[in-house]
Amino acid sequence: MTAVVFYFQVHQPFRLRRFTAADVGGRAEWFDDIENARILRRVAEKCYLPMTALLARLVAKHAGEFRCAFSISGTALDQMQKWSPECIESFQALARTGCVEFLAETSHHSLAALFDPAEFDIQVENQAARVEKLFGHRPTTFRNTELVIDNKIARRAEDLGFTAILGEGADRLLGWRSPRLVYRPEGCERIKLLLRSYSLADDIAFRFSNRGWSEWPVTAQKWAGWLHQAPEANGVVNLFMDFETFGEHQWADSGIFEFMEQMPTAVLADSRFKFRTPAQIAADVEAIGPLDIPKPVSWADTERDLTAWLGNHMQRTAGEALYRHAAMVREIGKKKPKLLESWRRLTTSDHLYYMCTKWFADGDVHKYFSPYQNPHEAFVVFMNVLDDFKLRMRGAKEAGASKTAPKKAQRTN
Repeated sequence: MTAVVFYFQVHQPFRLRRFTAADVGGRAEWFDDIENARILRRVAEKCYLPMTALLARLVAKHAGEFRCAFSISGTALDQMQKWSPECIESFQALARTGCVEFLAETSHHSLAALFDPAEFDIQVENQAARVEKLFGHRPTTFRNTELVIDNKIARRAEDLGFTAILGEGADRLLGWRSPRLVYRPEGCERIKLLLRSYSLADDIAFRFSNRGWSEWPVTAQKWAGWLHQAPEANGVVNLFMDFETFGEHQWADSGIFEFMEQMPTAVLADSRFKFRTPAQIAADVEAIGPLDIPKPVSWADTERDLTAWLGNHMQRTAGEALYRHAAMVREIGKKKPKLLESWRRLTTSDHLYYMCTKWFADGDVHKYFSPYQNPHEAFVVFMNVLDDFKLRMRGAKEAGASKTAPKKAQRTN
């Protein structure tokens, strides 16, 4: 049997206002909630609601033979609860089918694993508890932000109790090995590593509507035929992609919804292929052996490394400045939880992504996702917000100190 594992990432950042130096110290809002609400509602209408309804139909039509998994960032959940609560209900309906697994990640889609392990642990635990509360099951599979993984991150996920972790089947990582096997990250004892088969996944996520592609148009039958060519011995085909692929990145008029409606039937036409979830793979498939991941690997861009977020001086400066205050803001956050939550929204990796200056093969992708005119503007706005944050943190610290300071004894005659 060859297992087909569909996994969808759902994420929306809290985008910043055009925060200027004149706004620093003026108690202005950091986040552009008008724009955030507009985008969330648009994506809900174009993608989240129609696609969750389609997946529910597929589960019912195939009597549980179609299965998939989701990881929904905490920032996306926050926005759905504020501006489109029916989205939460649609995902909960999928959870009740028993055919959809919900994964854990960092609550704020952050790069905390690279900067602050203590913050990483807190965000992962917070998100796992929230997933359990919303969807009824404690997650056992971990998906780090942007599939960033190395040996240390995998070991930390194992120490947190996860039995599976997702990664990118990057050529530079695998060499001659196949992404269709289950591995165990070097230094780990139990956790299973599932690697993305990026070519088949990107046929849907990126190339589907590209009329210049020699394989366009892609039908469900054609794509399933490519899938069926996988050797039976290579038993797991992991297809990880952004959920916004459907209706947002690939518009409805591209035929993407019709493709997905027909895809399970086309795949299941070959009895060797079955849909499974990551947790099922972790329970049923033994790791073929260890895989060494000494340097971080991601699913971003052609390099599959960290350069999308930390590839230039602006990005590294912003990241280091942000996490420099992590321990202090967590302490202040015990009494000022809103300040801590706002800081955590700044840890969302998108803010660093917008500062990327890679304008080569992946340039159009970066420009598509960025709300700024250029990376320098993204850096300036972010650093202005950080300056304002430091002032607010200093004020909160001084206010706390004044409340705990002993009163002077009154003078008596």
